[in-house]
Amino acid sequence: MSNQTYSTGLTKVNDTFLPMIENQLINNGINMDQYSKQCVMNALSSINAALDAKGLTISDPSLDKNNLTTTLLNVAALKLNAAASPREVYFQIRNVSVKKKENGKDITTWKKQIEMGIEGDGNDAILSNFGRSVDQVRPFWLVREYDDFEYPSYNGLEMTPPKWTPKGTGDVVRVVYPIIFKDQSIQYFISERADVAKNLVAHIQNNMMNETFGVLPAGKTRYDANPEQLKKIAEKKTELLKKAAELGLNALDDAELQKWISPAWTEYHSREGMLIRKMRNNVVKKIPKDFGSAFVELIHDQASDGDYAAVREEISTRANSEPIDIKPEPPTEPQWQPQDESAPDQPKPAHKDETPPPSSTKPEKNNVPADDDF
Repeated sequence: MSNQTYSTGLTKVNDTFLPMIENQLINNGINMDQYSKQCVMNALSSINAALDAKGLTISDPSLDKNNLTTTLLNVAALKLNAAASPREVYFQIRNVSVKKKENGKDITTWKKQIEMGIEGDGNDAILSNFGRSVDQVRPFWLVREYDDFEYPSYNGLEMTPPKWTPKGTGDVVRVVYPIIFKDQSIQYFISERADVAKNLVAHIQNNMMNETFGVLPAGKTRYDANPEQLKKIAEKKTELLKKAAELGLNALDDAELQKWISPAWTEYHSREGMLIRKMRNNVVKKIPKDFGSAFVELIHDQASDGDYAAVREEISTRANSEPIDIKPEPPTEPQWQPQDESAPDQPKPAHKDETPPPSSTKPEKNNVPADDDF
């Protein structure tokens, strides 16, 4: 009877990536515990399912392996479980253009990359694991439009907790997170529906990043624009963003702005879920966190803030792409200016002959100067 152990392709992938991720975390001063390993294995399983739906495999040459490694590193550092219910993290496949040189020529190729997104419950998991002095994250309240709700009141350091009587009707207008800290004090963090309008404006602005608004001919990008065209693009962008800010959440139904709003925001079946998720995210971001490592903090910023990640991606893509020639200018020598002879002569201070004090012939009691501190 053969003792050969049967292993699937996914098992081999786990055996390949797990030691590599663990070594990278150790090199950054982070110990990979058993739960982090489980998160990586669940992430690989979820990524494999997403690739399989596109007819791809992890060994596909078009898949960016560096991006895959970075994604798994993020999952392990933040301890996000793709197999949790509700989900804490999701993965999707996207095409990314990559420029490389072949025979001295710039060639654009397309790569498949894994895009990671943190779900609403993923932020709760991060808060539970990394919240500063957080003991428990209690179930959040979804306060609806027709519910009876009283805000907390404060008298110095004394707090009267909020009161909530659910009625079950109306849109969700606020989210309340009761947080128990390690000193057993309870604080209530509240996020309002109206505040999500700021998230929407940021979302529209991010989608307008490469928009030219018809100022440039077809096939041209904003990087081909001259200063006058850039000014027109900026003016149009400012006009639309101002309109979005004035409309608030009503911008979701504006025909002119919907071009730059994702369907997850505008579609009827997903709109309410998106607004609730943004309210939850806004609450969690308010609560201080202690990641214990600048490396983990950087990973969290990149994974949780889409605008931050987009800006960093653009910087890394465009950095050092245009040479800047600076012509050195010869140093200018200061010109000598004659002194104004008409100015009255300033009287010179008289020098007094000072005779030095006679040296004492008595020996000093010690060799330490009088102004020295002991």
